[in-house]
Amino acid sequence: MQDAPPSCPVVVGIDVGGTKTHLRAMAGDDMVADHIRTSSGWRPHDPGAAAGWLAALVRDALPAGTRPSALAVGGHACETPRQCAEIRTALRDLLDVPATVVGDAELLVPAAGLDKGVGLVAGTGSVAVGRRADGTPLQVGGWGAVLGDEGGAAGLVREAARAVWAAHDLGDAPDALAAGLLTAFGVAEVPALGAALESATDVSAQWGRHAPVLFAAAEAGSLLARDVIAAGGRSLAALVVRLAERGVAVDDVVVAGSTVLTQPRLYDAFTAALAAALPGTWPQPLQVPPVEGALALARAFL
Repeated sequence: MQDAPPSCPVVVGIDVGGTKTHLRAMAGDDMVADHIRTSSGWRPHDPGAAAGWLAALVRDALPAGTRPSALAVGGHACETPRQCAEIRTALRDLLDVPATVVGDAELLVPAAGLDKGVGLVAGTGSVAVGRRADGTPLQVGGWGAVLGDEGGAAGLVREAARAVWAAHDLGDAPDALAAGLLTAFGVAEVPALGAALESATDVSAQWGRHAPVLFAAAEAGSLLARDVIAAGGRSLAALVVRLAERGVAVDDVVVAGSTVLTQPRLYDAFTAALAAALPGTWPQPLQVPPVEGALALARAFL
C-alpha cells in the first residue's frame, strides 16, 4: 500500500456483502487501501445509518488526509432504486464526493469488464439483476429462504427437507439425503426435521450452512438429492429468463456466489437449464473480487 500522489484522483469501491465488506481504493494503478471487515452493523433499510456506516468505513480505511474523488458502493439488501438513492443522497451529504449506490449483485457485470448483462448470485441466497436498455435496474429473486432463494444454499436445504418429507409420506425408507439431514439438524427421525428447521433464529445462515449435506448425498447416489440440485439449477436459470422477458440483455450472465461456484453439480444444472431456455446466452464465473465492479462504477465519474 502507498499514499496516493496528490495530483492523482483516488477512487473508492465498496462491496458490502451479507457477511463481509471489502473496500478497495486506487489512485491510477496504485493501491491506496484494501480493507476487509465484517458487515456487522450494516443497516440498508435505514438510509442515514447505512450512510454513516459507510462514511466511517471510508475514513477508517483510507490513509490520513486522503480524500476520495469518487465512490461507488454495492450493498447487500439494497433491493430497490428508491432505497439505493436514499443511501446515496445521505452518503453524498456526509462525504461531499460523487457517489453511487447499487445492490451488491450489480457489481458483477462491471467487475467482469462488461457494459451490460446479468449478474447472478447463488450463495446463501439467490438473486439476479440487470438493466433495461433505458438504464432501469431490475432485480428478480432474493426473497429470503422462507419464501424463495431457490438455488441458494438455504433454499436448497429447504427443498431437500421437503423432498425427504414427501418420500417419508410415501413410505420410502430414508436414503442418504435423509440420513445426512437428520445428522446435520441433530434429530432422530424425519418427522422431527420440521421443528428443527422452524427453530432457527437466523433462517438463511442456519439452514444454508447444511447445504454440503445435499451435495454429499448426491455423490453418494441419492436420487432425491440429485433431483433437488437439478431443480435448483432450473430455478437459477428461470431468474435469467424473467429478466429477458422484461427487456434485459442476457447475452452475458456473470455468475458469483459461494454455492454455485463451489458445487459443480449445481453450476452444471444451471448452465444446462439456461442453454435449453435461452440458447446463445453465455454464462461465465466471475474471476475477480466483486469490489472491482464498484471501482469500475467509481471510475465512471472521472
